[in-house]
Amino acid sequence: MKLGFVGLGHMGTAMAANLLAAGHTLLAHNRTLAKAEPHVKNGATLAKTPAEAAGGEAVITMLADDAAVEAVVFGPDGILDALPPGAIHVSMSTISVALSERLAKAHAERGQHYVAAPVFGRPDAAAARKLFIAAAGPGDVVARLQPVFDTLGQRTFVVSDRAPNANVVKLSGNFLIMAVIEALGEAFALIDKAGIDREEYLDLLVSTLFGAPVYKTYGGLIAKEGYEPAGFKARLGYKDVRLAREAAQSLDVKMPLADLIAQRFATLIEAGGADMDWSALALLAKRDAGGVTPLNPANRD
Repeated sequence: MKLGFVGLGHMGTAMAANLLAAGHTLLAHNRTLAKAEPHVKNGATLAKTPAEAAGGEAVITMLADDAAVEAVVFGPDGILDALPPGAIHVSMSTISVALSERLAKAHAERGQHYVAAPVFGRPDAAAARKLFIAAAGPGDVVARLQPVFDTLGQRTFVVSDRAPNANVVKLSGNFLIMAVIEALGEAFALIDKAGIDREEYLDLLVSTLFGAPVYKTYGGLIAKEGYEPAGFKARLGYKDVRLAREAAQSLDVKMPLADLIAQRFATLIEAGGADMDWSALALLAKRDAGGVTPLNPANRD
């Protein structure tokens, strides 16, 4: 397929490289154009604006937040005005349900298609084509995109014919990851105080009842305190829990644990941890238990 790709951060860079390697024609755009250069060297065409990236059968956006997506879709030289009728905007970003609803409506009014397809997985999973994709939109349109999804991930879950529902699924999933991180942080603070070896404790966890990838990945990061460089920054985790709470409020659902996790992220960020991996939430439990942590910005060169 002839595809546009907008957003070449850690995730987008890996995804765009896989699309090129699979033989797709790629129009690559990033706000910092220099980030597109490695893809251009590998056969992509540089798109100087989001509009230029929207000239194919579909354009994928993989961006940090609502503001970034709004800018490239609705802003000057944006996707909405340039995407041909019948072409598809595939939003793979973690965005609010409200913005996803706005995108679905705006594209429909232009005779364009919109599919929400956020992903589960960190940059290493993106590079290895091991992402899990939660896709939602009209069934025939999602089916057209399946070869693209097969290039990017190990499995696609079609969760609804209503695109914003994919964003509900993604936000709920990220909330669950945050809950696991907070629980692991508190558990490690407890065993630390008892003088139990962190690596041996982790081995026990992942070899028994907690063998799921989320425990292996984040348990490993917490055991080693491997919070930098970040695979997913704490400030983005804070954004996601806020969006989950907004979605819950719109549906009249109470999420008291999400409220607690939002407070924990706010504390981590205030302490200087905004750009650490979101698993650095565990440092708060360690600090609260009297442990020495690198949270004070004055101690972090």
